[in-house]
Amino acid sequence: MVALASACAPMSRDAAGEPGAQPTHATFVSLNPCLDAILVEVADAEQILAISHYSHQPGGSSLSPKKAARFVSTGGTAEEIVALQPDIVLASVFLPPATKAALERAGLRIETFGSPTTLEESAEQIDRLSDLVDHPVASAEANRLKRDVLGDSDPSIRASERRSSAAPSVLLWQAGQIVAGQETLIAQLIKEAGFASHSEALGLGHADFVTLEQVLSDPPDLLLVAGDSLGQQHPALAQLEGTRVHAFDPSLFYCAGPSIGDARAELRALRKSLEGAQE
Repeated sequence: MVALASACAPMSRDAAGEPGAQPTHATFVSLNPCLDAILVEVADAEQILAISHYSHQPGGSSLSPKKAARFVSTGGTAEEIVALQPDIVLASVFLPPATKAALERAGLRIETFGSPTTLEESAEQIDRLSDLVDHPVASAEANRLKRDVLGDSDPSIRASERRSSAAPSVLLWQAGQIVAGQETLIAQLIKEAGFASHSEALGLGHADFVTLEQVLSDPPDLLLVAGDSLGQQHPALAQLEGTRVHAFDPSLFYCAGPSIGDARAELRALRKSLEGAQE
């Protein structure tokens, strides 16, 4: 929980969360971990009065623990947020109506954001948040993030595709032994890296459950394990012939924004590694 600040003019906080100089640009409280991850890149530290408590939980954040620890967090209650007196509250479109109404009664500006399902939507979200921050450094950082998000066509991937009769198949096995649908950012990145979706070939949709038996009976070329269910830790997975099993950090696909570049880099490295093993 964040310590309640004065309900008067907003007091900025430095990287350690201590009172600092009055900010010269808009101040923010973010209630969403995916917005946190963008905000800490494009805003100055003194503009960020609080991030969401999710970003202080390694299992639910795409921020590194070290980076998240630089900022105080809020549990998301209207009382906490009003006490901090931010210029702008950043929230998901799923902000509880009662909380939203309380913030509006207090005269606070609320900006809500959806969850991007394409790289282009993610870039647009970065632009929008950067515009709210509104200073030259924000614009420069936003352009850097967008380059990471949108990426480019990797010539080595195109060359490997010409050499291959078929793209290697990949199954992303998420927490709870479910798979992602095709209308998701991670599915787009998987195809961009030169893989074929094994879950799509099996006719599976978003959040469909995949048993250990299904994986063993019809395995992909690459199994990305992003969960720790009993089935996902079974020793039989290590005995699969022709299948590479790789632990994939869930924080790489929790959110759009800064984590996309890291997810793309890891997927491309895996694609090149598989291609090299086939030669």
